[in-house]
Amino acid sequence: MAKTPEVGGQTPPKIEYPCDFPLKIVGTAAEDLVEVVCNILEVHAPGFDASCLTWQDSKNGNYRSVRVVIIATSTEQLDALHRDLKATGRIHMVL
Repeated sequence: MAKTPEVGGQTPPKIEYPCDFPLKIVGTAAEDLVEVVCNILEVHAPGFDASCLTWQDSKNGNYRSVRVVIIATSTEQLDALHRDLKATGRIHMVL
């Protein structure tokens, strides 16, 4: 039986699916970044509420963070979403 990896001496909490899952996506600032993120989110979390999406540019305007809540249905869904966001080459972090 595989042991759950510990983070900082604690076992990470188990996620019970489906659940609301907040995301913060940080990418290189560009006019179309929010659109790119929305297109990828629609593939992995169809029907997510884009009206609740918010974004903010960094102090120097180099980065843009996009915040949204999706309904997560599985670890595989979240992994695929992260992989596709990073594959754009424009996303630096997904939290």
